Amino acid sequence: MITSFQTWKEFVKCDLYRYILKTDWKSFVTAYFSVPGFKYCFWMRTNNYLGNIKGKFFLLPIFLFSKLMQRHLKFKFGIQIPSITKIDKGLFIGHFSCIFVHSDVVIGKNFTISQGVSIGVANRGSKKGTAIIGDNVYVGPGAKIFGHINIGNDAAIGANAVVTIDLPPKAVAVGVPAKIISLNGSEGYANNRI
Repeated sequence: MITSFQTWKEFVKCDLYRYILKTDWKSFVTAYFSVPGFKYCFWMRTNNYLGNIKGKFFLLPIFLFSKLMQRHLKFKFGIQIPSITKIDKGLFIGHFSCIFVHSDVVIGKNFTISQGVSIGVANRGSKKGTAIIGDNVYVGPGAKIFGHINIGNDAAIGANAVVTIDLPPKAVAVGVPAKIISLNGSEGYANNRI
């Protein structure tokens, strides 16, 4: 949850660093106009910040504009990550299109998400709820993660895997249903870490 301007700035800088290894003004402008994933991250973080400011009615027009921008980008890029989702610093959206993350999911630092990924909710059974994802996790194209499961730090989830079980730190999971094939982790996949 972003509750101050300083925190908002830090989150945006950390997200920017994941894309181009720089955080200066020129890099921001370049990334904003040329990298769809960063542009979406910027408006998502801005909405989170503006939505947490209490009693600042003069900011209402800016907040409404920000909400409209994120909604526009949701349809333009096919990314649906609500601004209230708890995602720590360093979010990296590798390729846009068909990305869905449930608003109750909790995600750690340096999260890397690819196209076609769904992180959803299980509505029944022992795993009812949403995932808790650790730091430095990589999720490959087309992967699906469902239910109240824990994904450990530095885990890597392969393309088109369907994950419904807990993954320990540094696990590499592939297949349908996903199985752990090694403990080599996400090194080399979740790059440019903060």
